[in-house]
Amino acid sequence: MIDYELVRSRRRTIAIEIDRQGRVVVRAPYNIGNLRIREFVEDKSDWIERTLNRIRDRQQMPDGSDVISTDNPTPLSEADIRTLTDEAKAVIPDRVAFWAGQIGVTYGRITIRHQKSRWGSCSTKGNLNFNCLLMRAPGEILDYVIIHELCHRKHMDHSREFWAEVEAICPEYKARRKWLKIHGDELMSGG
Repeated sequence: MIDYELVRSRRRTIAIEIDRQGRVVVRAPYNIGNLRIREFVEDKSDWIERTLNRIRDRQQMPDGSDVISTDNPTPLSEADIRTLTDEAKAVIPDRVAFWAGQIGVTYGRITIRHQKSRWGSCSTKGNLNFNCLLMRAPGEILDYVIIHELCHRKHMDHSREFWAEVEAICPEYKARRKWLKIHGDELMSGG
């Protein structure tokens, strides 16, 4: 049984967040019963355990860095990709809905793919595409990519206005962007 903190609000869906200290927070609407919430947490238990293990591994590193790879990365198998894709399909839509509400934008379809070089994209029609490998990154990095793509609903470029919009929602965006630049190749390569 996974220990978690339950936070109820007017949201429409159930979501799970795990912070850097390994605290599991389940966010749920008022009208969903405790049994349904426990079932949801149980369904996501493999993802929760993997995430908690990554956090514990990082905490045990002598320099305290956020490195999640090994020195000799092993390529991801097709089964790994399928698992990450399924996980992304279960997690990302709820996070997109949450951040779209915070930013005040709408969006179209959400597509999850295994990509070799991109973390996400936003079409002019508002369709969003995300890389399933984001499931291997810390939650705050996933949120940064989602925020980045949703801010393109207001500015379809990387102008000063675009970055100001990102910063208004995610003041730590520069650190998260830097983390992705440093560790992105490791995530892409299966590290």
